[in-house]
Amino acid sequence: MHRLIVRAKKRRFLFEELVKRDFRQKYKRTLLGMGWSILDPLLALLILYAVFGFFFGRRIEHFTIYLFCGNVLFSYFREATSGGMSSLVANARIFTKVNIPKYLFLLSRNVSSVINFALTLVIFFIFILMEPGLHFNYYYAALLFPIGCLILFNIGVGMILSALYIFFRDIMHLYNVFLRLLVYASAIFYPVDMLPPEIQQIFYINPVYCYIYYFRSIVLHNTLPSFGLHMLCLGYAFLAVLLGMFIYKRYNHEFLYYV
Repeated sequence: MHRLIVRAKKRRFLFEELVKRDFRQKYKRTLLGMGWSILDPLLALLILYAVFGFFFGRRIEHFTIYLFCGNVLFSYFREATSGGMSSLVANARIFTKVNIPKYLFLLSRNVSSVINFALTLVIFFIFILMEPGLHFNYYYAALLFPIGCLILFNIGVGMILSALYIFFRDIMHLYNVFLRLLVYASAIFYPVDMLPPEIQQIFYINPVYCYIYYFRSIVLHNTLPSFGLHMLCLGYAFLAVLLGMFIYKRYNHEFLYYV
């Protein structure tokens, strides 16, 4: 028992140092530093509004919030999973010399992404306060559910991608193409109800869309999503984590020979 406590303390110290290092590296030699965590989503929102506002701005009520909601969640997913994909390769010099849990590198990257996501959410909520017709209510507490599910889902996807990236370096280029396609499949800037009902159901195959839809239900419609959507969000999260853990456990020792 004493050995487990000592080992946990050592890993905690290492984990904290990895988080600090990843955070410093991200904003190294930048003038605005953490300001980019706020400026990035705002610039992306401005571009999307300028491009798609003319087509969908009148069709969608509270279009700015609708757009911001989709963009902030998708940006977090993209940052967490893309950063997690390179987490093992970027730290190969460490775990090939020292026997430490490899998942710590992935988790440290995810913590940095969660911090940026939290900062962006603050700006998102400020936009809600300034939007006429929208107001906070007790339903907003339910947003913790999709946020928690999305964090778990990103960790699971990051584990899968980081393992694949060790064996197949082409996965990074393929994933970037996939993300471009996923933007359109997540209904970030257009309404799903403009499509036939049978096509609308297909969107629930996309986990990112499920989390975005959950957010919009609370923020824009003041309604709690159905029990089925709750199960989908939770199921996607646990499926990704379980698959990621299986891959890590199965190929843990082989990582050393390919990095």
